[in-house]
Amino acid sequence: MIPRCVLAALALSAMLAGAAFGAEPLLREGTIALPDTSGRIDHMSVDFARKRLFVAELGNGSVDAIDLATGKVIHRIAKLDEPQGVAYVAKTDRLAVASGGDGIVRLYDGSNYAPRGVLKLGDDADNVRSGPGDGEVTVGYGSGALAIVDTATARKISEIELAAHPEGFQLWPTAHRAFVNVPDAHEIAVIDLGQRKQIARWSPRDLSSNFPMALGPGNSIAIVFRGQSRLVKFDTSSGTIVAMADTCGDADDVFFDAKRQRFYVSCGAGFVDVFEAGGLSQIGHIATERGARTSLYAPELDRLYVAARAGLFFGSSASIMIYRPAP
Repeated sequence: MIPRCVLAALALSAMLAGAAFGAEPLLREGTIALPDTSGRIDHMSVDFARKRLFVAELGNGSVDAIDLATGKVIHRIAKLDEPQGVAYVAKTDRLAVASGGDGIVRLYDGSNYAPRGVLKLGDDADNVRSGPGDGEVTVGYGSGALAIVDTATARKISEIELAAHPEGFQLWPTAHRAFVNVPDAHEIAVIDLGQRKQIARWSPRDLSSNFPMALGPGNSIAIVFRGQSRLVKFDTSSGTIVAMADTCGDADDVFFDAKRQRFYVSCGAGFVDVFEAGGLSQIGHIATERGARTSLYAPELDRLYVAARAGLFFGSSASIMIYRPAP
């Protein structure tokens, strides 16, 4: 058990760190409990029409549906094998869930969660993104591939080969491009979505373990390299590094707030770091909870949701912490 004096010192340290940046750019608004949820929590998605948040609970083998109006879990999809990626697709009213344990993408009806299709991809089905087309999702999986899936039919439309397993990736349909973190190959892969193939690779020197990624302002993307705990902004047309900043450790998500021109980086070290998007000046270091690695910024709701796992801190329960950007 950690002595109370140590806890007090940690809390004071976090407070002082936040104070160094002036007014906090994120304000804690509330907490949603995730009852009977153990183990690691992975990614999230939102059904905006119904105001429901979906949470992939990898260690618990489940996906919870949360009513954001009441702040309560209203449904649980159970008996999944390490659910990692999740994406709600409004066009087809389908929830796509990718499970790393069995490599299966499962589709559910958005209105009643009834099963609507199963697609076996391969080992380690991971991140899921909506697009590039309406009603489609893209899933990273296996020893190196992106699969484009029609959520209406649970059919794989096409596949794009990669050098190794993909981690964070982003689709940029208007430019017919996708950018993919492939840390085991020490590269960022550039994909032509029209040709369905890789057309370039960026291999930045002295940077490693590139996991989370976000599309930034203009022609830029932001990537966090866990090996150096560094947020790096790239020019998408050339792969040139245009800005760089140190950030918190064990980052698993990064998001761009277009309204305020900021990046939010959520880290397992127990912080969300906030950066202005231009030169990556740090403007916030917000204490969350240790192990709270994954998050979701929903611009339509103007909220950042941060997932805290159970049991890492004095028998704490799993929850979703809600932050409101300010001003």
